[in-house]
Amino acid sequence: MKALRALMVTVLTVAVLAATTIGTALAVRWYAERDSPRAAGGVAAEPTPGPVEPSVTPAEPVAPKPSEPAAPRFVLAQGDTGERVRELQHRLFQLAWWPELTTGRYDGETREAVRGFQEKRGIAATGQVDQRTWRRLTAMTETPTHDQAHNVLEPGPALLARGAGGEEVRAVQARLVQIAWLFGDVTGTYDKETVEAVRGFQAKRGIPVTGEVDQRTLDRLAAMTYTPTYDQMHNIEPEPGALDTRCRTGRVLCVDKGSNTLRWVVDGTVLETFEVRFGSDELPTREGSFSVFSKSRDHVSSLYDTSMPFAMFFSGGQAVHYSPDFAANGYAGASHGCVNVRDYDGMAALFDQVQVGDRVVVYWS
Repeated sequence: MKALRALMVTVLTVAVLAATTIGTALAVRWYAERDSPRAAGGVAAEPTPGPVEPSVTPAEPVAPKPSEPAAPRFVLAQGDTGERVRELQHRLFQLAWWPELTTGRYDGETREAVRGFQEKRGIAATGQVDQRTWRRLTAMTETPTHDQAHNVLEPGPALLARGAGGEEVRAVQARLVQIAWLFGDVTGTYDKETVEAVRGFQAKRGIPVTGEVDQRTLDRLAAMTYTPTYDQMHNIEPEPGALDTRCRTGRVLCVDKGSNTLRWVVDGTVLETFEVRFGSDELPTREGSFSVFSKSRDHVSSLYDTSMPFAMFFSGGQAVHYSPDFAANGYAGASHGCVNVRDYDGMAALFDQVQVGDRVVVYWS
């Protein structure tokens, strides 16, 4: 009985497994036929049209528009003051565009120094310091110390001092004579008079006052004067060039560019002789025969806003006149075309003698 029961259980189990297998196969087939592309009767089913995607043409890449160059941002301009201006001025000094002493004021002289620097480097010469100018300037110079920016100067080693002698002393003395700090003969001996002349020169230029010639003093003196000749260093009076034939009759201001002299000549006789300087290559003093057409005792130039005492005009705006700059700086500078005289008392007397209509002859001997 137990054996029969076991047999029946086995048969039932096999039957259940077989039915499960057959049912699974039928289900798989049914699902396969339902998803088949062919419908009943063997006709392929038409695909159901779906929404048509619009064709899209790839857009051409758009190049970015170049940004407009930013307007230059001015860092410094005329009228500014302060520490940055002092730094600017000392950096210009390092490149010989500015004297050693800073002022902290962006004035007309600072503007012209900046313009010169810009022109030299191919930068738009505006006279204002923009970013490009500042970058170029700082790349070429060193940041000044506080003492340098504020004119706290220390004297350098003495090159010439009291007791020295020789040709170098003669050269210094001759230069001091040119700018009226030393009077009398050049001696070649660094004596008391030379010490006092050097002290006065140093005090006037903001150089440490020692009475000794250091490199700073020598450089400043050389910048304000011209190299003295042998005759000047040895008290040999130069002979003025020959008088132009046009100067030999009548009343004439005879101006000789060859010897840097002006001679007041009446009927061929030289009554007075003055040292003079002329215009630069850009603004030369005109040459030829002219007449004094106007006189102005206390004239001030309307074009350059500079003092022109005892002005005697002979050609447009060009005149013979006393020049404070010539008296202070000697031949280191130039006029704007006028004939500069540095003898104030002499010019005052000459002004009273010369009359409108007197001739002026400017020539080379």
